[in-house]
Amino acid sequence: MSDIAASDFRPSRRDVSLDTVLRLRWLAVLGQLTTIFVVTQGLDFDVPVIPCLAIIGFSALLNLALQIAFNRVHRLAPRYAAALLAINIAELAALLALTGGLQNPFSFLFLAPVLIAATALTTRLTLALGFFAVVCASVLGFYHLPLPWNGDEPLVLPRTYMIGVWLSIVLAICVTSLYAFQVTEEARKLSDALAATELVLTHEQHLTQLDGLAAAAAHELGTPLSTIVLISRELEKAVETDATLDGEARGDLKTLREQAQRCRDILAKITQLSSSGAPFDRMPLSTLIEETVAPHRDFGIAIKVRVAIAPKPEPVGMRNPAILYGVGNILENAVDFAREAVEVNAWWNDETVEIVISDDGPGIAPEILKRIGQPYLTRRRTSEESSGDNRGGLGLGVFIARTLLERTDAKVSFANRVFPDHGAVVTIAWPRASFDTADAAAPANLVQATAT
Repeated sequence: MSDIAASDFRPSRRDVSLDTVLRLRWLAVLGQLTTIFVVTQGLDFDVPVIPCLAIIGFSALLNLALQIAFNRVHRLAPRYAAALLAINIAELAALLALTGGLQNPFSFLFLAPVLIAATALTTRLTLALGFFAVVCASVLGFYHLPLPWNGDEPLVLPRTYMIGVWLSIVLAICVTSLYAFQVTEEARKLSDALAATELVLTHEQHLTQLDGLAAAAAHELGTPLSTIVLISRELEKAVETDATLDGEARGDLKTLREQAQRCRDILAKITQLSSSGAPFDRMPLSTLIEETVAPHRDFGIAIKVRVAIAPKPEPVGMRNPAILYGVGNILENAVDFAREAVEVNAWWNDETVEIVISDDGPGIAPEILKRIGQPYLTRRRTSEESSGDNRGGLGLGVFIARTLLERTDAKVSFANRVFPDHGAVVTIAWPRASFDTADAAAPANLVQATAT
């Protein structure tokens, strides 16, 4: 129930679909051709058509070559996707150099390739493309043909205005790319964390289903074992009167019958466990707490369990893997950070079932307390700070635990003890009706919810 290690779950590699890149490039070719047609035919501006069409034709030929050489579903490695986006920037810069440079209102299209890189590529490649776009924009500020215009004199904008245009392009590239990268990164982390949650939930459900498999095995094996026991008894009776068989053969038959009978007894115990309800079917709140506490009693930390005596009957819920994992993970975190003791308190009434887990450790830092429960946020020490003890992680444990518990209608809150006491306090509260009726099918909704 610990945090998922980096070796167990790694975010997916950022490969970009070739089909997506080609669609964008074809859209750019179509837009460029349309713009040239409107400017030359509609506005009657003098545009160097042949050089512009040569640049656009090169872009179209490159698209065709990529379509022929690769399958459309082929996924480009990040460096190849970055190379295509760099070609887009270079083609745009060449077209702008022929049509006025930064005076051309389409110069803001430098944003597009960098914005795409920010949402699909790594930070290093995004910075490289952003720098390349800024360099191209800077060069266009000095070297370009006049802007096509319908007057006798070419349009010349003041230098101060052109510096402002250049600065606005640079700032737009930086700000919009940073914003897009941050939003995409958060979405990617959340997606990866929910995928890890599904893996953990599937693992817990497999463990919970072992009792059903054991009962099925006991039922299926019961009949052939009964037949073996019956036949071995008959053989023992038959060989007692057969003088041709030695004592060793009689001993083997007896051993066969005894071992078959032993198998029947073991399967009978398994069947009894599965059919008796607890611990495989329904479990009281105290049993739930004891099952999550038991694996952590041998770590040198005293775990004090207090279950309040209430006039109302003790809550009894179905054996839910989401609740078992969620409570167990939070308890393990408390044990990890505790100095001497961890307290687990539980109480209930007609409306609420509540478990409070607290430790006497350093507590949760204020900057983390505001964001705790988000994926990839951890209060564990780094490898340098921990002096070699392996207490690092991806910070997914609390996120997974909170997500699973909230899917069972629980509310999970984090706080620190009031000074002068120190340590973290985690409160898990369910509506009484939700806890009593929670079943193993409820966590399956998580997979559907995360898929949508």
